[in-house]
Amino acid sequence: MAKAAVKTPAAKKPAPKKAAAKKPADRPKSPAEWAHDRLIMYIRNFESELDAEQEIAMGFASDETGVLRIEGLGFFEPDIITFYGRDDEGAKTQLIQHVSQLSVTLRAVRKEAETEPPRRIGFHLTPGWIGGDSGDGSAG
Repeated sequence: MAKAAVKTPAAKKPAPKKAAAKKPADRPKSPAEWAHDRLIMYIRNFESELDAEQEIAMGFASDETGVLRIEGLGFFEPDIITFYGRDDEGAKTQLIQHVSQLSVTLRAVRKEAETEPPRRIGFHLTPGWIGGDSGDGSAG
């Protein structure tokens, strides 16, 4: 009896790689990106003035919501800025705002836990934070 020939599948050629879509390096910034970059600058500056017992929060001028302990911010091109964090009661909170309506009040609030170092967000937003971990503006 003849041995059955075992067929091995032919090697498949890898599909050609698609070129990754690149954003032009010289593209103009959107209003949201400009606002985001400026807010980071203001937040870093504000945090550099805080002592080790304070954290940054954002006050709401338009209603009685209270404050938002800022944990981060972002933007959605072309014109949306978003802040997220926790309110006075610790509830997860997010503010989504059009750049034409942007009005932010930065506030210094007492840090929540005595044993924890104050939370600083300036160095989490974008590389380049030159202050220390304590946020008191000391490098190191």
